[in-house]
Amino acid sequence: MVPKAEPNRGDPAITKAPGDTKRHRYIKLQNGLNALLISDINNVDEEFSEEGGAESEIETDNDNDSGTDSKDDGENSDSKDDEKVKPEESPSDLDMEIEGLAVEEAWAEPTGKKDEDESTEKMSAAALCVTVGSFCDPEDLPGLAHFLEDMVFLGSLKYPDENGFDVFLKKHGGSGNASTDCELTVFHFDIQQQYFKAALDRWAQFFIHPLMIRDAINREVEAIDNEYQPAKPCDANRWEVLLGSLARPGHPMRKFFLGNAETLKHEPKKSNIDFYTRLKDFWQNYYSAPYMNLVVQSKETLNTLENWVTEIFSQIPNNGLPKPSFDHLTDPFDTPEFHRLYRVVLVSNIHLLNIIWALSPQERNYRVKPLRYISWLVGHEGKDSILSFLRKKFPKKLLVCLPSGCKCCIPIYENVAESGPRHAALRGKHIFKVGPINYVENICENMHLFCKQDFLTGNQLLFDYKPEVIAEALDLFCPQRANLCLLSTNNEGKCPLKERWLEMQYSVEDIEQYWAAVWAFDFELNPDLRHPEENEYLATDFSLKAPDFPEVDYPVKVLNTPQGCMWYRKDNKFRKPEAYVHFHLISPEVQRSAESVVLLDIFVSILPLNLSEPACGADIAKLEYKLVAGEHGLIIRVKGFSHKLPLLLQLIIDHLSDFSFTPAVFEMIKEELKKTYFNMLIKSEVLAKKLQFTPLAHPCPVQFRVVDLPNTHLLCKVKTFNKGDANSEVTVYYQAGARGLRECVLTDLLVMHMEEPCFSFLRTKETLGYHVYPAYRNNSGIIGFSISVTTQATKHNSEFVDKKIEEFLLYFEEKMKLLTEDAFHAQIEALKSLTKEDLIEWFQVLRGKDRRTLSIHVVGYGEQEQDSEFAAVSDVQGPLLGEHPQLTFLPPSSYMKNTAFIRHIKDFTSTLNLLPYHKILQ
Repeated sequence: MVPKAEPNRGDPAITKAPGDTKRHRYIKLQNGLNALLISDINNVDEEFSEEGGAESEIETDNDNDSGTDSKDDGENSDSKDDEKVKPEESPSDLDMEIEGLAVEEAWAEPTGKKDEDESTEKMSAAALCVTVGSFCDPEDLPGLAHFLEDMVFLGSLKYPDENGFDVFLKKHGGSGNASTDCELTVFHFDIQQQYFKAALDRWAQFFIHPLMIRDAINREVEAIDNEYQPAKPCDANRWEVLLGSLARPGHPMRKFFLGNAETLKHEPKKSNIDFYTRLKDFWQNYYSAPYMNLVVQSKETLNTLENWVTEIFSQIPNNGLPKPSFDHLTDPFDTPEFHRLYRVVLVSNIHLLNIIWALSPQERNYRVKPLRYISWLVGHEGKDSILSFLRKKFPKKLLVCLPSGCKCCIPIYENVAESGPRHAALRGKHIFKVGPINYVENICENMHLFCKQDFLTGNQLLFDYKPEVIAEALDLFCPQRANLCLLSTNNEGKCPLKERWLEMQYSVEDIEQYWAAVWAFDFELNPDLRHPEENEYLATDFSLKAPDFPEVDYPVKVLNTPQGCMWYRKDNKFRKPEAYVHFHLISPEVQRSAESVVLLDIFVSILPLNLSEPACGADIAKLEYKLVAGEHGLIIRVKGFSHKLPLLLQLIIDHLSDFSFTPAVFEMIKEELKKTYFNMLIKSEVLAKKLQFTPLAHPCPVQFRVVDLPNTHLLCKVKTFNKGDANSEVTVYYQAGARGLRECVLTDLLVMHMEEPCFSFLRTKETLGYHVYPAYRNNSGIIGFSISVTTQATKHNSEFVDKKIEEFLLYFEEKMKLLTEDAFHAQIEALKSLTKEDLIEWFQVLRGKDRRTLSIHVVGYGEQEQDSEFAAVSDVQGPLLGEHPQLTFLPPSSYMKNTAFIRHIKDFTSTLNLLPYHKILQ
């Protein structure tokens, strides 16, 4: 959605911004791997003297490439991909420089030197994209590509420790992850700059010689299955898998991409498949250097980065095989089965109509992006738009998604030519900053899709305006080509069919003849639909204002009245023509009762509805606002270009002061909130946090106060509201009480050191669940920490998981004692005043004889929870709108039979003291 003329060297949109010192170089290694190097040096003169002074550069492929790269068949060269997505491109285009756009990260610095300590805090990042994904899964091993993505992390020949790379990243403030898509598998990480080369070497071994030892396979299959189980009750996942199943037979879109224990363990065993050999073969066939794109970004020079990449990544094997291609496949959804009406049963209590079109591939049109024009106009929320018309026509419905297949789109389209490039100045002038790890990941995928000169901006800018291309795409949006799906909990009992993998219930039927007849003819043009008006919120002044306030390190109070206070700090780092303004309207009324909390939620739901039409232009102009129902009142946040931001703030204040609504809107929002509350509480992990809340016994105004837990281990075990959900959530909370800043830092540091071993012990070794994480807790100054595990009642009793958390903490204490001083200080350089002994001593206090522990178990349905003993529980399940769901408390089993357990939350908390609100000052 970025209308912009094709860039050239004189275009102000590509003029280097102050502080933009980013430079790029494209190389191709001898083994066929393509790499983009991004340098973020801060001293421009130093870089220019070393590299020759070019503003930005791109190097073409080496003429002396050896091996398969020099063959004429083109299978491993760039030419095949270039032809696929790069029409109307002359050979010389491939040699163009990447434009020097001001694409900056959140940590970009003004030009010039900065002190040495600050530079050590900057992050370097890398991403590698293998242009192979789940489409390549063998028919008899669904999920193998996803499984391989996980397996390569578990040690290499050079670095054999299973979790060695994760440990190295955590130790040096970094993070890493990977994802598998249909045709891509993407790996990425970031780390402090001084450890970047060492991390690259460890990471590259995933693709050079991963161990993939047999002993790890069964554990990792369980990990994949633990990822699959939480996906089963998720409506978005269920619908996506069902949609894929509608593809024509034989098309890879029908495959089950995620994989589970059945596809990766039980079925292969029944079929006598040598799974280990097939896994190794899959890696050898598809993890080949010419299939890969690499992006690295750091504050090293381009020459340094090129030397590192060449030295490290040239070892990735090139198997000489042709890259897999799916270009020969026809439209997967061009079938009669797709163009029908589906009814689907949802887990969440919502009601949706989805209208879906399957379009031909649009990669060749990426410089035009016709779908952005269409979706922008159809999705416009301003005056005289489709959404505005529908909201007026159906005032009792909360319309958030558009039935966008109607031919009423056509008269809107006919006026596009008048203003297609109108917003070019805004979008071309500024490319919005993203973090380094997201930046390299995006560009890594872009390298698979776009011409070299468009790697940086190909997914953002509209380079060419071609009405005929937009019209061609628009012609595909006809009712006869659509898939209609009604998704609702009300469909239960009416849907006899069930999707195999995630078990979504559905039915299918022909579209009624009446509607087919109506859609066979053009509709009359609707006079109530008009082209969007000129946007008054578009900024035109991007200049930086002259300093009018002394530079300070922290916000300074500039206004202090009985009505409120204001703090201000001028940006002296990023130097952008942008502003961030937060208001907190505090009222003691909010916490007087549960009714007051709900009324604020309703208010915060109605106000954006009132603003949606008049504020539409602000959203288009990249001015953002957010309204939050806070603990003590209404929070208003606005941000965006400084020039027109006051207009948006004035609009919000006007609607706030002149707030109004109709009874119909109030009832509609109230019903939607009831559904929202229900949908939150059927998720076990949300319910486990919610159970810690308690009514306040003191009158307002009040600060939140926390229950003082008794000196024992408490268990609160309840059944989930969703009777079809096997997922259990186990959270164990350790309360430390009111403490000072030193204890807060120590607790936070404990959790940081705990992250990787917690994941390794509970997820990798014990395979208890996919979601495993420790968390630092600070509730109104009362500190502590918790560990949460999502498991399944079909595999584990929740109390068994609780005991394993206890085992982990015993293991962690011993691990902390073995921690070296270097490893301790490497994590956070700022904590030089603290010692390893301080950390161990504090951990022993938290876990000592006076410890206060609360275990919250929200239990799913499965044989490990003896559900036959609690058959009555099912009587209170099912759709609960209009009802008051009651928590069903369960007694402990033999795993925790000596633990004090809670039978009723309010009765329990009424016997306890409330800790005073504690402000942590020193």
